[in-house]
Amino acid sequence: MPKEILRNKLINLRRNNYIDQGINFTQLSRILKKFDPKKKITIGFYFPINSEIECFKVLRKLEKEKFKISLPVTKKNRKMDFYQWSSKDILKISKIGIPEPDNKNKIIPDVLIVPLVGFDKNKYRLGYGGGYYDRYIKKTLKFKKILTVGFAFSFQEITKVPINEFDQKLDIILTNKGIFK
Repeated sequence: MPKEILRNKLINLRRNNYIDQGINFTQLSRILKKFDPKKKITIGFYFPINSEIECFKVLRKLEKEKFKISLPVTKKNRKMDFYQWSSKDILKISKIGIPEPDNKNKIIPDVLIVPLVGFDKNKYRLGYGGGYYDRYIKKTLKFKKILTVGFAFSFQEITKVPINEFDQKLDIILTNKGIFK
């Protein structure tokens, strides 16, 4: 099935089956324990849109535990960077309609939380088709090892995501039902 048709089906499925249930904080905490506790870990999140799985409850808990938080800012040519953000900071609406930090303190996350439309058991993701996250992950991995974690509802799993040479495999996918490693 072509990506665009699959994408539309999955977005409709998510919209029609949305549940106000996010990721279990304990699941993410187990993953973050792999990092040196003395090091200040920076986590790149996303602002949930179009019935994406809720991530702000986890974000706020991590912020209280003194993790540095960042959100993406989209750029020209379908590129993006991450900028430091706190839940106390104001967000502005980007040209593509997504709330973004107004802060200009660019940072490179140690852990990147990635939204998705669908995923498979091989940890490939289907996104919205813009390639923002795939470009960012590929660019960043050239000079820094980052942990990529997809957030999804369990019902977003499909048999096989159609991939091309630009698609980046995720390290882990967390769903409302468990962890895919």
